[in-house]
Amino acid sequence: MTAIATQCCIVGGGPAGMMLGFLLARSGVKSVVLEKHEDFLRDFRGDTVHPSTLNVMDELGLLDEFLKLPHQELSRIAAQFGEELVEIADFSHLPVRSRFIAFMPQWDFLDFLAAQGKRYPAFTVLMRAEATGLIEEGGRVVGVHAIVDDNPQDIRADLVVGADGRHSIVRDGAHLRLKVLSAPMDVLWFRLSRKPDDGRQALGRLDRGSILVLLDRGDYWQCAYVIAKGTADSLKRAGIAEFRARIADLMPILADRVHELDSVDDLKLLSVAVERLEKWWKPGLLCIGDAAHTMSPIAGVGINIAVQDAVAAANLLAAPLKEGRLKESDLEAVQARRLWPVRATQAIQVFLQNRMIAPTLAGTRPLRPPLAARLLNAVPFLRRIPARVIGLGVQPEHVRTKAA
Repeated sequence: MTAIATQCCIVGGGPAGMMLGFLLARSGVKSVVLEKHEDFLRDFRGDTVHPSTLNVMDELGLLDEFLKLPHQELSRIAAQFGEELVEIADFSHLPVRSRFIAFMPQWDFLDFLAAQGKRYPAFTVLMRAEATGLIEEGGRVVGVHAIVDDNPQDIRADLVVGADGRHSIVRDGAHLRLKVLSAPMDVLWFRLSRKPDDGRQALGRLDRGSILVLLDRGDYWQCAYVIAKGTADSLKRAGIAEFRARIADLMPILADRVHELDSVDDLKLLSVAVERLEKWWKPGLLCIGDAAHTMSPIAGVGINIAVQDAVAAANLLAAPLKEGRLKESDLEAVQARRLWPVRATQAIQVFLQNRMIAPTLAGTRPLRPPLAARLLNAVPFLRRIPARVIGLGVQPEHVRTKAA
């Protein structure tokens, strides 16, 4: 078996992996991305492309072409607490071209990045390619063992990047320690048809004991029903009829289509976790995206934090990789750059989970908007603050690499 040799082997063809592979190849760094599936056509739930990611596409000169893909745009976020509607965030004042969240199927996003990457000879994507273990020599990671098209294959690289998600093979193989934070909820995902006269709905409704989030997918609603952690089995045992009744009561506009849910098998469980690695790297290896830190689905920031990781990693690593002078301090610099925005974002998510979501699900908080939400509703200028945090993140990254 002849090993493939490259400068960077990226395990995982999600948003972090594809963006990093594209940026490195654009800079002239030979990059191989391993994607274990044969295509990207899977039912992702994280399809929110925030202004921070749209701004990266703009800096790359790809935004106009990107926005030709089918998508929906959300320039304001509102939430309903019981019967009271509250405006939460207004993206229209952000200092970027795209002042909205784009709802776009993640497979379109990934296909677009793959197509753009193929313009560069240094870019390779291997589909049906699954990493099975790390190759280590002298205390350093020097590549990965993989199965490519059902055949064993070694890929040797100056740097291996784990971008393979919350169940990362790379992270586990490197024995990196994971810090687990609070996550008192899980999410049941399902879809219901969207009608032309549905109009613009609040992004979510919070009622005593129930939380429902609606994401506009054009001809259907992607729905997220938030539940207390560990209660999915009991809810499913109660049967689909009871679940339909819950949804119809919580969001009356959906009452005429809840019958589209045939059985509890239509409810897909996302086990929510908020975690991060204590150390994201070891010699020859770096983890980014969900492999380094799993985010709560609150505000849909996960994809965008992962993309920001990729941009920062490319900014810091492209030159050392291209020139063959990669050091451990370069990998440490990536974690140093991205750790505090990740920690800050997770801290906000944990606060909201513990102070608002958990009491709502338990039915122990008053059914009215919290003080902060009432202030946002009363003073429109204040809506720019959550818009900035949600839309651009705590520390937005900018493309510093140059095309080769």
